[in-house]
Amino acid sequence: MQKYHLSLQYFRERLAHYDALPQLVILGMLSGVITGLLMVLFRMAVELPLTYWLGQADNFESLSTLQHFLWPIIGSALLILIFYLWPQAAKQVGMVNLFERLSYYQGNIPGRSTVMQFVSATIALVSGHSVGREGPSIFLGAACSSFIGQQLRLPNNSLRLLIGCGAAAAISAAFNTPLAGVIFAMEVILLEYTVIGFTPVIVAAVSADIVMRSILGHENVFDVPPFEINTLAEVPWVMLLGVVVGLCAATFNHIMLYAYKLAHWPVAVRFMLAGIITGLAAMLYPQIMGVGYDTISETLWGRLDLQLLCGLLLVKLLITPFILGLGIPAGLIGPTLFIGAIIGGIFGIVGDWSTDMTVSHIGLYAMLGMGAMMGAVLNAPLAALVALLELTGNPNIIFPGMIAIVISNLTVRYLFNLPSIFLSSLQAQGLDYRQGPIAQALSRAATASLMDRDFVTTNHLINTSSAHAMLAESPRWILLQETGQAATSLMQPNDLQDYLAREEQPEEATTPAYQHETTPKSQKQVNLLEIPAERFNIVTMSFRATLYEALQKMNEQNIANLCITSNQGEIMGILTRAQIEYYYTHKQTL
Repeated sequence: MQKYHLSLQYFRERLAHYDALPQLVILGMLSGVITGLLMVLFRMAVELPLTYWLGQADNFESLSTLQHFLWPIIGSALLILIFYLWPQAAKQVGMVNLFERLSYYQGNIPGRSTVMQFVSATIALVSGHSVGREGPSIFLGAACSSFIGQQLRLPNNSLRLLIGCGAAAAISAAFNTPLAGVIFAMEVILLEYTVIGFTPVIVAAVSADIVMRSILGHENVFDVPPFEINTLAEVPWVMLLGVVVGLCAATFNHIMLYAYKLAHWPVAVRFMLAGIITGLAAMLYPQIMGVGYDTISETLWGRLDLQLLCGLLLVKLLITPFILGLGIPAGLIGPTLFIGAIIGGIFGIVGDWSTDMTVSHIGLYAMLGMGAMMGAVLNAPLAALVALLELTGNPNIIFPGMIAIVISNLTVRYLFNLPSIFLSSLQAQGLDYRQGPIAQALSRAATASLMDRDFVTTNHLINTSSAHAMLAESPRWILLQETGQAATSLMQPNDLQDYLAREEQPEEATTPAYQHETTPKSQKQVNLLEIPAERFNIVTMSFRATLYEALQKMNEQNIANLCITSNQGEIMGILTRAQIEYYYTHKQTL
């Protein structure tokens, strides 16, 4: 057992370093496997009841008109009950909360949040609310991975990367798109691309995909027809598609931000309003209920007429961001794909009517719309492009996909000056997720990676011989700590050495020859609290804290040194401001 604890302690201390690649790979695999299993459970929790009631999952069109109205309302009533029974956990779910925990709480996500997100999202999806399951999947993967790190008491820098691993694993398992999961985690969650960061995230995405395929088999999320762009004459039409998608993405963003202003309303009012609105809309367009993957597949094959597509676009675009802003605990990635596919389908049909141009397959434009809408709303153009490639398995999508995605992103970012929907939501709450260069660099390593372990501990009263013996070890720090008590102060050995040198200098006799000292010099007492020396107060910080946290604490308390403690509260080493500054200017790696 002792050997196990020592191995785990070494594992933790290695993870404090930014380049602990073997340990990070192990964590990535663990995160991927557990997240994959959780995604299987979440998918079955949603699909099994729907298959039992509807004949097949997502077949809400088979319900009667009254059921279309009542199901979302019943779902809202259940959510209200759960949120009132468990109010604290209810505030800690959703993608916006994930970013808040990652930015302001070093990635520590309470375990109860995982349970609440699982239950509430399942109810919202099964009851037919116009939401997606990808957002909850990402939160579940990230929260589960954070819980692993907390239980193992890992450093905060590795906890942040673990959340990225969980997010990548969730996207990989949800769509069978491991590469898109990796890019999404780096582009949206971690907001940086690093060589060290890529490896564990890739391992997590692949592990989750293997778990999902092994249990549920390999089945494409969407039924995608083969297609390619016919002629370069279609490029202006694709560019126009990007502009229109960008306009719709901006509309989506603004409606959701407006709904956030109603957050002061009681939960019961907000959720019941969301249920009634969804129920009324579903009476006319039941296709908007649930994730709507079946409707996306129908659009990809061009089986829906223009009038239906226009109605679905209007209703989905107005309702989904509003009910998400009201607080329905589910995701927005699926709805953005739905809206994008509908816009693309409309463009495909209208373009086909043109006498000047014969457009490619409607499915091509539907896929381009999906990628452009996802990229614009999430501000994740590369993740959207990779997702298109993996979902279609068709390299012909890359060229038109780049055009549509870039233009939709430009429209949202520079015409409307809107960041990603997640960042916009955080800013609406007075928060910000972005980190400056210093914070980003110093968050990659923990205090244990730089702390100086070369220190000795002693009582404040020692004799001269003990002082010389202590200095003979050439320590860099002296920690003053009484037996059985907490440390009182910190000093540097040079001050003690100078004091001893002064005291041991020969002096002229000032007393009669017959008087002799009764105490040998080697036994003379030295009070380390009274000798001339610079002593520092003991300010502690956990070895799990990042270098950025340490720097913040130093700035807040106007100090230059921190004592780094273990999980048991024992002092492990000393960290100085100079070490942090040297790390940032010389040793940080990409």
